[in-house]
Amino acid sequence: MGGRRFVRVGVVFAAGVVVCGCSSSGEKAETPGLADRGTVFTTVKPARQDLTNRISLSGKVTINPVFGVVAPVDGELRWLDKRPSKTPATRPLWVASVWDDGVPRRVEIPKDSTLAGRLMDDHADVTRGMPVVSARYAGYGIVADIDSGQAYRISGAVQNVRGQIKNGPGPFDCEALGTIAALPAGTIPEPPPPATTAPAANPSGAPAVVTEPEPEAPGQDAGSEATGLRLVCTAPEDVKLINGAAVTLDVVTAKASHVLVLPVEAVAGIQGKGKVDVVGPDQTRKTVDVTLGLTDGKVVEIRKGLKGDETIAVPGPDLPTAAPQPDDQGGSGAPG
Repeated sequence: MGGRRFVRVGVVFAAGVVVCGCSSSGEKAETPGLADRGTVFTTVKPARQDLTNRISLSGKVTINPVFGVVAPVDGELRWLDKRPSKTPATRPLWVASVWDDGVPRRVEIPKDSTLAGRLMDDHADVTRGMPVVSARYAGYGIVADIDSGQAYRISGAVQNVRGQIKNGPGPFDCEALGTIAALPAGTIPEPPPPATTAPAANPSGAPAVVTEPEPEAPGQDAGSEATGLRLVCTAPEDVKLINGAAVTLDVVTAKASHVLVLPVEAVAGIQGKGKVDVVGPDQTRKTVDVTLGLTDGKVVEIRKGLKGDETIAVPGPDLPTAAPQPDDQGGSGAPG
């Protein structure tokens, strides 16, 4: 009987020792925590690849589309005394000159087109690539509207355009006409005033009756209509076109070989100049200015600013927020 009592006490004592050992360790269990502010989790290395700036546009077949012709250089625009003609030019038609340092550079509308409107005043200062005259193509053309998000990707010289008519002919080469820039409503030169001569008297001695020239039909002297951003091109003669038919255009504006690129998500900016965040060994970010080139919508060319061995944070740096505007009433926002 006494032995059983002794064993039971021993068990209770041992359990008490175990409990005391656990509570006296003083160690805290590790729990998940937040990373330090500014820690970079996603990075990328610059790569080299061939790059083609290609976009797809939706267009349609249009009769007599209007397009713009740009100034070839910076300078002063001087118009020639060209009158509008309903007959398409059989060869490039010289309509104006841009004078740069005393040297004139011709502005011509292409063959198979007519003058549609003057977009700038005589003796206006113009810059290279600015639309100065609108022309109207005589016949079928293909017109594709361009939204503002695509404008800078296609703003350079269009190297190649391929067209495919929905449920129709294609693919085929489509020759681009003029510029993609939006055109304001143009004006056309005023017709010369009719020659005035003194009317001969009638045999009866009564003054001769002067017949006024009949006015032209409304709209004949109207200039080119205002347009949005759009690409105009012409198909080969052997391609059958139907007015209003839907067309898909594949547009290539530039190509480059073995260029340094980054994902567009890693770059603030998409055209001209941009910024990237270079990640150091200690995970700190340093914002660096870069010069950008071509883009295919997925990657963008880095022309200057990086060597190619840097580690770049994704996403790229945020653009600075606009400074707050002063209060309209009090200027500085202070109570009046």
